[in-house]
Amino acid sequence: MQVNVKLFATLQRYKPDVFAGEVFAVELPEGSTLADLVAYLEIRANEVKTMFVNGRARAELYRLQDGDEVGIFPPVGGG
Repeated sequence: MQVNVKLFATLQRYKPDVFAGEVFAVELPEGSTLADLVAYLEIRANEVKTMFVNGRARAELYRLQDGDEVGIFPPVGGG
């Protein structure tokens, strides 16, 4: 199945050929979860704060469907 992914802020470094927030396609096996996607992209789990699927916040065990759009965000720091 294919999902469309957007990486934001510091996570963009895991896909340096794509601008932050730009969509890119990822092929995953049927039944893959958000955790599987993060592992496929080789993003350390502690660098992910929030994930959205089709505009809704979802947990890492959420099962993806073909054509889903996924946004992955890191924790935000500041003062």
